[in-house]
Amino acid sequence: MQTKKLNDNELLSMLLEESKKNGASEADIILSKNNGLSLTCRNGFDETVEQYESYDIGLRVFLGKKNVILSTNDTSEKKLKEFVYKAIEMAKIVPEDKFSRIASKNLLKDRPPLQNVDLETFDKNFPKLDDLRANAFTLESKALNLSKKIQSDGSEASWNLSDTTLITSNGFYGRNKKTTNSLSIVLVGEQSNKKERDYDFSSKVFFEDLDSPTKIANSAAEKVLKKLGSEKPKTGHFPIIFEPRVAKTILGHIASSINGNAITRGTSFLKDSLNEQVFSDKLNVIDNPNLKRGHGSRLFDAEGVGTRKMDLVHNGVLTNWLLDISCSTQLNTTTNGNAFRGLSSSPSPGTSNLMIEPGDSKPEDLISSIKEGFLVTELIGSSVSIMTGDYSRGAGGFWIKNGKISHPISEATIAGNLKEIFQKIVPANDVDISSSIASPTLMIEDMVVAGN
Repeated sequence: MQTKKLNDNELLSMLLEESKKNGASEADIILSKNNGLSLTCRNGFDETVEQYESYDIGLRVFLGKKNVILSTNDTSEKKLKEFVYKAIEMAKIVPEDKFSRIASKNLLKDRPPLQNVDLETFDKNFPKLDDLRANAFTLESKALNLSKKIQSDGSEASWNLSDTTLITSNGFYGRNKKTTNSLSIVLVGEQSNKKERDYDFSSKVFFEDLDSPTKIANSAAEKVLKKLGSEKPKTGHFPIIFEPRVAKTILGHIASSINGNAITRGTSFLKDSLNEQVFSDKLNVIDNPNLKRGHGSRLFDAEGVGTRKMDLVHNGVLTNWLLDISCSTQLNTTTNGNAFRGLSSSPSPGTSNLMIEPGDSKPEDLISSIKEGFLVTELIGSSVSIMTGDYSRGAGGFWIKNGKISHPISEATIAGNLKEIFQKIVPANDVDISSSIASPTLMIEDMVVAGN
């Protein structure tokens, strides 16, 4: 006799009941389903076509203060029962964890997910392979037609659907469906036997919101052609401007330095800086999980706690850490709903839609204010310490002279300390929310530039 195949909800309920039956004091389960389609082309021909589908389960069980996390993709009832038993037996022998726990009913009640709100994270109109191929081919052909100096290093179009369900022994149930549509190209330009590479892309929740192939092609081609004929910069102290796509890395360093894990472990140079003026008073940073059509939008976090828009930096003052339950318990405070989790890993703080709010100046006004400086459009490698703040990265871009773009720059190194960099940030007004982390153009008033 064949065993009845369980639907998603039946499977989750069964795992929860089996966990309780085997002695778990608490448990939570994540069901993750992913579907995707991608196509890459080069010089007018398909290079790769990939279609994928996954169905995975992550189980966390508690025996008092002991917990274990396991994952599986075997959905047969017999194997799942064995899976739960294995988790319980492993939990018996692991060390105690005094800080991890399931979100309490009071916490879930205190911070309920937004009701009757559609964050528009799911595009029900799925693109077909022909749609992806048409976009990728059009993008490449338009780029190659712009200049004989350009070669294609590949154009890609992709679509992904992520469908995640979380259920806990405290009665929480939540589901988040999210689509991602992307279109990108990498171009190689050549002049005088010297090659340069650059790219551009568009990534949106809804297929209809993607930038046109023409726009992406023009932008990518312009970027790579402008880099031809590059020189090394002079060495010295200069103001630096980060264009938005590299400015996002500075925002990433801010997020890392205020992450609850780094704070509780004492590995961040900002560990004692809450409610202090440690950034430029022109800097405001927010995390907004409730942004419509945002790549990182969600009504609840990986522990079932309701999410809300939050100031992280206000007029240069550090106002919040990024916290989950474990980190907040260690810091004697309350989680702010920033938990993320992989199927086989413990929850950890992270960001949803992280953004530096726009300033007052146009990017061109920042450039025109500089007698001599460096516009950074590319970063290479990384030597950045969140513990000390020491910062050093390879860079490329353009030299600024007398308030105007002078010539392309390559093989440069920029260096400083994040403590000082954070205090010298001036944001422009051109923020573009095209990914889960967004920054306007940023000017750093003084950094070391090394070249010749």
